[in-house]
Amino acid sequence: MKVDVKGLSERIARDPSISERDFWRALQTIEGQLHQLGSQGKPIPIDLIFARAILRRACQSRQQG
Repeated sequence: MKVDVKGLSERIARDPSISERDFWRALQTIEGQLHQLGSQGKPIPIDLIFARAILRRACQSRQQG
């Protein structure tokens, strides 16, 4: 399965129902999960990596205009 990080992040960035705080909270949640899994020595699901990449790009896209 191929994930379109660029396409998804652009769609999310344009969604007016998602606030900056929503982005921040989602990223904090994902970062917390990644940290917890890493510190426990558990495998990190690729879906979490993609979700983080999508949210980061969406935030950058919003900041650039």
